[in-house]
Amino acid sequence: MAPAGGHGVEPAKGNPETDLMPPVESLPNVSLSGIADSSPDLIAQATLTVHTRGRGFTEITRQAAQFVERAGAGDGILLLFMRHTSASLVIQENADADVQRDLITALDRIAPENAKWVHDVEGADDMPAHIKTMFTGVCLHVPVQNGALALGTWQGIYVAEHRARSHRREILLHFIGLRRSRDTGRAEQS
Repeated sequence: MAPAGGHGVEPAKGNPETDLMPPVESLPNVSLSGIADSSPDLIAQATLTVHTRGRGFTEITRQAAQFVERAGAGDGILLLFMRHTSASLVIQENADADVQRDLITALDRIAPENAKWVHDVEGADDMPAHIKTMFTGVCLHVPVQNGALALGTWQGIYVAEHRARSHRREILLHFIGLRRSRDTGRAEQS
């Protein structure tokens, strides 16, 4: 029989905020870099308009990087928000187009058009598009380091259009962080 208060687990003692997890340094194969501390001195925003070609992916990595460059961004975070419920934002592989085809196939299996959805006022592809958006999301955040998107080698930012025909999509871009130094191109520290 387990003791009162748990399933064979001793109740926590001390500070639950710090005592439940071992320090990072004691975990094998795990390391934490030094922590940078600063206060943002730049908040920039813009709207990116994308005309999709119907169901599929439209890469917007270059446009997001141009926004960061034009804003004079150094270190911080780029926030992207899709203002629609039948298209989404994703970070995905940008090297092999077969990945995008397979993702479309997988999403179609999750939410097929012929599933007799109740909501069909806007067409058979509308409700499946809402479901696909619910799974993939409308918000992204991308770290920015020294004025550049800190994406992985094969990562790109995409608008995923879930409707069958083309649409005009708006994405709000927000940068919050440090201004890029005019002398070195590196982020200014407060």
